[in-house]
Amino acid sequence: MRRISLIITLFFALAVSGMNVQQVEPLCWWTDMQCPLTLLVHGEDLVSSTVTIQRLNGKKILKGECTGLVLKGQHNAYSPNYLFLDLDVKETGIYRITLKKANRKVSFDYQIFARREGSRERKSFTSADCIYLLMSDRFVDGDPTNNTLPSMREKADKNNVHGRWGGDIQGIINSLDHIRATGATAIWPTPLLEDNEEAWSYHGYACSDYYHIDPRYGSNELYCTMVEEAHKKGIKVLMDMVPNHCGAGHWWMQDLPYNDWINQFPTFTNTVNAFSTNYDINASKYDRDLSNRGWFDTPMPDMNLDNPDLLKYFTQWAIWWIEYADLDGLRVDTYPYIGKEASALWCKAIRNEYPNINIVGECWTRPASAVAYWQSGAKNYDGYDSGLPSVMDFPVEEAIRQALENDGNYWGGGLTKVYDAVAMDYLYADVNQLLMFVGNHDMDRFADVVKDGDIRRVKMGHALVATMRGIPQIFAGDEYAMRSSDRSLGHSTLRMPLPQRDTLNAVQRDVYNYISTLYTWRKSEPVLHTGRTMHFIDRSNTYVFFRYDDNEAVFVFANGAEENRTIPTDHYAEILTKYSPVGVDVMTGKTIDLRRTDITALPLTTLIVKLHK
Repeated sequence: MRRISLIITLFFALAVSGMNVQQVEPLCWWTDMQCPLTLLVHGEDLVSSTVTIQRLNGKKILKGECTGLVLKGQHNAYSPNYLFLDLDVKETGIYRITLKKANRKVSFDYQIFARREGSRERKSFTSADCIYLLMSDRFVDGDPTNNTLPSMREKADKNNVHGRWGGDIQGIINSLDHIRATGATAIWPTPLLEDNEEAWSYHGYACSDYYHIDPRYGSNELYCTMVEEAHKKGIKVLMDMVPNHCGAGHWWMQDLPYNDWINQFPTFTNTVNAFSTNYDINASKYDRDLSNRGWFDTPMPDMNLDNPDLLKYFTQWAIWWIEYADLDGLRVDTYPYIGKEASALWCKAIRNEYPNINIVGECWTRPASAVAYWQSGAKNYDGYDSGLPSVMDFPVEEAIRQALENDGNYWGGGLTKVYDAVAMDYLYADVNQLLMFVGNHDMDRFADVVKDGDIRRVKMGHALVATMRGIPQIFAGDEYAMRSSDRSLGHSTLRMPLPQRDTLNAVQRDVYNYISTLYTWRKSEPVLHTGRTMHFIDRSNTYVFFRYDDNEAVFVFANGAEENRTIPTDHYAEILTKYSPVGVDVMTGKTIDLRRTDITALPLTTLIVKLHK
């Protein structure tokens, strides 16, 4: 697919008296797509142009009527420098599109490709996968030559904890074997698109160009290479997308197509971060508008997807990257802030193009009822359906953290919190589509928050994530129980590069061996991917559950106490009697007979036993 970028580099314009074309998006398109094509053309003085389309054969224009790419309609924006072209795509080829006004004209070439065979039916990430989240700039610097570039406003500075450090796509490619060795089967890099802010651009969530990889990470071609290399190793790739806001450095901020392309206020206005207003029957329109239309941050203008041209733009953008780069799924940042009706239309349009594609949304809220509202298929009182197949399970994440941040010796404390969180599963449309995690790039490192930084507690958190329902996610560095360098300086200090393998200490190696063994084992256990759950409450800071189906089960006993606990296997007779009581400890390979009444769980350990009929 690299030839696509080649034709983009051959883009040209012939202009007279100031009329010109500066951007054409999407950059190309394909035949046999469900989504109709609308080109956004931006330049100078394009309003009300007469448009003609001709097919090229090499450098020659073919005579006669062009039937491979047909103009179905066109419309202007508020700015005279935009034109939207509705096109009917029939045949592959290179087409010359000419805009003309009086004696002035400007032309550009546009290419239509054949769609990849089987693209519409592509598979996606599921509960059989484990996702490896990495902070792109801080992960691995595979190509130091692109760290500082004249065209980019922020330069690399490893002395600035909040600055760019140089992680890039080549670093991800170089690390694919390591990622696979952790047991992960998919990667989620934080945004790799251009983010050309003066400062704090390393996080990537303030996009300045939706169709080009930030050159400090690499190029569109290298991104495609990364996906290809990941696929060769059995690793899927998710793209982190941010339709809620762009960056203040985006090119269109100098010349908005419409006044309502972004949400604007007389003075800077933050979101009130209350997306409960979307389902709160008592909420005021005032609060709802502030939540959905307020800006996420000063350099992050809030996009207004209620504008139909912008909604179409973002729909095509998501579809374009999936098709162009052969992606396996999407993660959507700050999903509820987008505006619930527009975001649902966006998701449904993407899944109309790719019926099997999975999209996981960041719906950072609690309790479970608030998160469940945003998962497609939820039985919401207002009939709302987000179109979003997967949501992040923040309630269970919080419960695991709270359970392990202290000794839990109080009523309702410890691992009882995890039991109570999982007890809310009835609220979700599909619990196997919940993204499970104990840490990510936006919260303190898991090893920072567990009591005393205890490695046993770190292992227990991952043991729970790996064996509970849903799709597990590892945050890069957690395989080594990484900690923040200085929590007082904020999240930048938890987003540190991976340590070099030859610098690992004994504790880091021990954690890595545990986590990689755990998640590698999980890959071949369908009962963990699609099985049901039965769990048992206990007030002695233990948590017990079975993942089971008709043929096999996995028994999990987590002891969160600082003392030994005898496992009361007779309590579990209602399910245990359906399987052979003799199983295998998956972490040691030893045989375990669960008929015994003297099985002891050591302090802060998790026993995982595989059982068969």
